[in-house]
Amino acid sequence: MPLRALRSGLCRGPWARWFGTRRGGATLDWDGKMSEMKKKIQSILPGGTWDQLNDTRHLPPEQADVVIVGGGVLGLSVAYWLKRLEKQRGSIRVLVVERDHTYSQASSGLSVGGIRQQFSLPENIQLSLFSVNFLRNINEYLAVVDSPPLDLQFNPSGYLLLSSEKGAAVMESNVKVQREEGAKVCLMSPEQLRYKFPWINTEGVALASYGMENEGWFDPWCLLQGLRQKVQSMGVLFCQGEVTRFISSSDHMETVNGEKVTLKRIHEVHVKMDHSLEYQPVECAVVINAAGAWSGQVAELAGIGTGAPGTMQGIRLPVEPRKRYVYIWHCPQGPGLESPLVTDTSGAYFRREGLGNNYLGGRSPSEEEEPDSGNLDVDHDFFQEKVWPPLAQRVPAFETLKVQSAWAGYYDYNTFDQNGVVGPHPLVVNMYFATGFSGHGLQQAPAVGRAVAELVLEGRFQTIDLSSFLFSRFYLGEKVQESNVI
Repeated sequence: MPLRALRSGLCRGPWARWFGTRRGGATLDWDGKMSEMKKKIQSILPGGTWDQLNDTRHLPPEQADVVIVGGGVLGLSVAYWLKRLEKQRGSIRVLVVERDHTYSQASSGLSVGGIRQQFSLPENIQLSLFSVNFLRNINEYLAVVDSPPLDLQFNPSGYLLLSSEKGAAVMESNVKVQREEGAKVCLMSPEQLRYKFPWINTEGVALASYGMENEGWFDPWCLLQGLRQKVQSMGVLFCQGEVTRFISSSDHMETVNGEKVTLKRIHEVHVKMDHSLEYQPVECAVVINAAGAWSGQVAELAGIGTGAPGTMQGIRLPVEPRKRYVYIWHCPQGPGLESPLVTDTSGAYFRREGLGNNYLGGRSPSEEEEPDSGNLDVDHDFFQEKVWPPLAQRVPAFETLKVQSAWAGYYDYNTFDQNGVVGPHPLVVNMYFATGFSGHGLQQAPAVGRAVAELVLEGRFQTIDLSSFLFSRFYLGEKVQESNVI
């Protein structure tokens, strides 16, 4: 297949060579001259300072080696690993562009914060095993001098997935794969379920799988802030603004089958400043698309998906925002502190929230029930009609629950196969993706960030092989289907 040859050709050389030559002595000399110039101007301005004369701290730099579009957990993880793995300290200049500095609509902060290894794909299991080690040893990675240690409030209570007779064989197969990859997961019969969790009604349950180690939930906001603080200490630059345009150069070539393709390389990113019509051009060598639910729009700005139908240039990034509701309720007689995160046969789920007999949960809607993603309004009827009935049937104590609050957040939903998109675009050769995880991006972010950094710096995956998550699968029609999407 000519595309495969093209794909392998584009990943040959690491970007590290470019970084090493670009940021050499000439750049350092220029920085020194600028510093001296500032001092001279300061000396001839009575009472004035350089910052007051021309404060440009709100602007991005004119040049960066890597521009990361999206400052959520995935984007910050890529930034962290780029700096952690750089050959020489300070050799890579990384800029993170985030349009919402409050993170009020960011998927990272609105997540329920779960982490599990109970997936069907080996790649997803490996990603979560790597990430849980990162999270459980968070201060070995993200500690900052003179700052208090991070407390992710990791609760290792596990995941409990319930299956009907129809899904029991698939669950058994999944658990076999999970164990082969090193996950500690056990199968439980209805009788074993009732013995360990007497508050569960096992009617309609044929089998359950239970994560005995390294599963549970944590504080996503703490991880977000911890990553941001750490990468800033490592020299990563931040800019509040929106990427509105890419300037590219093009090369035309022909495949062995005679198909004409255009290879693009982005060399400038336009960042529109917040509350302004101004934009700042930023020269760069690499762009990381970690824009979450909006990464499809960012890809389109680079011309991805704008070509003729049926061609690689016409294949869009199939990632779009999907709204998901999370409800919090109080139930004095509900499951105790030993309760795991439970996923019912209906798809509804819940877990404890804190120590005061509070719980949170929800359910992914069917395709027909998908709500309007144009806002983050909560549909409370969805809880009454689709979430509460199956949960009250499964946990009889929930018949008397009282809803306290609710919120909505976005999945970066991959409509093709609900799995992540990682690595470079085959034709826009210096745009790399870290998106499309459809609800499990937060828990896998530490591992995905490392994978993308390895590709950028070394030209290949080193820790976990995520070749099946490359963009080219959309053109080839090769779905990597994950059966355990919650």
